[in-house]
Amino acid sequence: MIVLYLIMILYFLVIIALIYGFSKVKKFQSADISPKTKFSIIVPFRNEAAHLPLLLKSLSELHYPMHLFEVFLVNDASTDGFEMPCCEFKTTVLNNRRISNAPKKDALLTAIQVIKTEWIVSTDADCVVNPNWLKTLDCFIQNKNPEMIVGAVTYKTEASFLHHFQQLYLASLQGATMGSFGIKIPFMCNGANFAYTKSLFEKLNGFEGNATIASGDDVFLLQKAIANFPEKVCYLKSEKAIVVTKPLDNWNDLWFQSVRWASKTTSYQSRYGQFLGLVVFGGNFCWLLGLGFFLSGMITFKIGFPLLMTKFLIDGILIYSTNLFLKTPTRHLIFGSLLYPFFSVSVALYSVFFGSYEWKGRRFTK
Repeated sequence: MIVLYLIMILYFLVIIALIYGFSKVKKFQSADISPKTKFSIIVPFRNEAAHLPLLLKSLSELHYPMHLFEVFLVNDASTDGFEMPCCEFKTTVLNNRRISNAPKKDALLTAIQVIKTEWIVSTDADCVVNPNWLKTLDCFIQNKNPEMIVGAVTYKTEASFLHHFQQLYLASLQGATMGSFGIKIPFMCNGANFAYTKSLFEKLNGFEGNATIASGDDVFLLQKAIANFPEKVCYLKSEKAIVVTKPLDNWNDLWFQSVRWASKTTSYQSRYGQFLGLVVFGGNFCWLLGLGFFLSGMITFKIGFPLLMTKFLIDGILIYSTNLFLKTPTRHLIFGSLLYPFFSVSVALYSVFFGSYEWKGRRFTK
């Protein structure tokens, strides 16, 4: 019982530190300056015919000179008959050159090998970008002179509980990302809104060292950059640079997506990232134990209820603060928070002891 309390206290301290870090990351106020940066936007895709037109439409509506950016669509063996529409901006469609167990890393590398610009921006095929996305990135680059930029991602949710549960989950990850930058121990990012220079990518030897891991093209590259050039990695906290993506429409896909994300945790180069993963798992696992002890009468109401409620309140502060910045509603927080420990612990245990998952019609194993 004492161990349970100690783990929960450690969990509370870690989340409080992330909440503090979140508040320390200041919003970037972009200025009206002449755009200078040339960008290459890379979009790996597989069977995204239903989503790509929406992304391309949002790119055509960017408030940025079209001669200063180009888009590389990398087709990873799609079978849905996608046809490239006419675009006003320069667009190149490439076929993915598979050389590893990681299709997305291969797709990014396929494009990086042929692009000519210094700045690379990655996003996903099921995303929609803010009209001021590149304009804000350019202003940030001219002001801060970074070589890697991490941006925010949110979901476009509908009324379903499944969608809002995913938003609670994503908000916790986005809050942890911003919070870790605020306490100067960054370890996580999202490839749907991620930018870096080609020269930095080459200095880091790209994805070398983690090609056997199917996911993590973004996180592992970030952690290598932090380990070697921490002063060149920045977080861009701006509503004008948020990328909106689509939540999944069934629990099976959400399960396997979560397993895919969890499967890379044990390979993190960041010690803090590994530590945080263990603490979050421990906190959720102990919360479930505490709930079981409370319902079975093994711990009293005076001890059990405050313990269970404290986690709910602390998590809620981080999630609500993040959603407030993302301009996304926080709904189903109580039921979602009750369900999340069951979901999170089962995903973590499955990824450790089994680890195989299906994604985009392919099966991956550890």
